[in-house]
Amino acid sequence: MYTALDHKFMSQALAEAAKSLYLSNPNPRVGCVVVKGGKPIGRGHTQRLSGAHAEVQALADVRAHGFDPEGSTVYVTLEPCSHTGRTPPCVDALIAAKPALVIAAMSDPNPLVAGKGLELLRAGGIEVRCGLLQAEAEILNRGFISRMTRGLPWVRLKIAASLDGKTALPDGTSQWITGPLARADGHHWRAQACAVLTGVGTVKEDNPMLNVRDVETERQPWRIIVDSKLETPITSKVFENLHQSGAILVCGKLNTPETKQSAKAFEARGIEVLPLPNANDKVDLPKLFTYLAQDRDMNDIHIEAGFKLNGSLLRENCVDELLLYYAPFLMGEGIGMANIYPFTTLDQRLDWQILDQAIFGPDMRLRLAKPASQLKE
Repeated sequence: MYTALDHKFMSQALAEAAKSLYLSNPNPRVGCVVVKGGKPIGRGHTQRLSGAHAEVQALADVRAHGFDPEGSTVYVTLEPCSHTGRTPPCVDALIAAKPALVIAAMSDPNPLVAGKGLELLRAGGIEVRCGLLQAEAEILNRGFISRMTRGLPWVRLKIAASLDGKTALPDGTSQWITGPLARADGHHWRAQACAVLTGVGTVKEDNPMLNVRDVETERQPWRIIVDSKLETPITSKVFENLHQSGAILVCGKLNTPETKQSAKAFEARGIEVLPLPNANDKVDLPKLFTYLAQDRDMNDIHIEAGFKLNGSLLRENCVDELLLYYAPFLMGEGIGMANIYPFTTLDQRLDWQILDQAIFGPDMRLRLAKPASQLKE
């Protein structure tokens, strides 16, 4: 059904989509290549929120170079949208452009689209095919697919550790376990996320900024701090540059004069306070991620936290992917990766599947995901 040239041009469309990795949230990362006479005549990728979608940008590129898109073949990594959101439907722009053929890598999991875009193109007299390099397109939009199909963001937990699994010395010292190349790769993953999440303990110990500095990006992710009792110092670096992105403090009940006063002080600084208590007046972590996806349209959450919060997230089945960086040394005594309950048999273990591995200077990175059968619905 697909030729070598089809694979070539869809690969180019996927490369265009990758340009949206740091850019398009909460919209999906989409790339588009318009081909006529066997040659590309226009390219585009999804811009920042409320900006042009990939198809519209590609058609504008076609016309900017003096070409006519009529009779062309359009390669797009996601089914063109058929609803009016922040921008008009892309199917309308494509139907008006009169290409002969549209090839999509995958259908759109958004219930507002879900095949309707492809049907409208067919009704407009355009031949449509779907499914070329679908797996590659899905990888680019794992978080968007998760939000649309599970009502949950894709949650990635990043940990830097020694070979023997220690993330800090017994006194909490952890800067730096890994080298600059590994840390820059960590910022690559931060930049893709809608939000970077940590716990109050990490803020107190390390005073991190949690922004993206080691890669170039036009958009900064939100910063989220899990803090049951609102003990985060208001002068913490994580609250700097709030004009670049917002910050949310997630707490338990606001049921004391102290917590109510703290909440008012944070809100006066422009910091959101979100009470989400569980039965123990800690933060209800599963409810938090449901809220972030369904109320805040967040696709990917990147977590850089400590031993206690990591353990809570894993125990409560909130983590979909592990991003593990190992430095080539042994620490002996120290703080481990996560406070997970003790197992009595190996059958209780938590299984993960390796997605890929890479080397950054002296350090090694492993990416792992839960088996699909164990993903939280």
